[in-house]
Amino acid sequence: MLNEIAQQAGLAVAIDEDSLPVHDEVRGVAEILGIEPLYIANEGVLVAIVAGADAERALALMRSLPEGAEAARIGEVREEPEGMVFIRTGFGGTRVVDMLIGDPLPRIC
Repeated sequence: MLNEIAQQAGLAVAIDEDSLPVHDEVRGVAEILGIEPLYIANEGVLVAIVAGADAERALALMRSLPEGAEAARIGEVREEPEGMVFIRTGFGGTRVVDMLIGDPLPRIC
């Protein structure tokens, strides 16, 4: 979804890997399978783009609800590189988050 937003708006999205609310179990399984957690189907997840000045208030409001307890500020919108999404890794590097080709890995219930 972030790729579509970045491309249509002509802006960039920078994600902080350490800020993503990914549970350790999910991260561990994704590492074993060699997949990116961002590409796994995430039913019930909301991505909201909020003005920087309103971000803390929006987070507080979301966290005040049980469904929003894990709400997190995961990054920022930038002007460049236009139409791209990238992630700042915990090691200080960056990598591109490409558009998903095909269907996301389904959730197995």
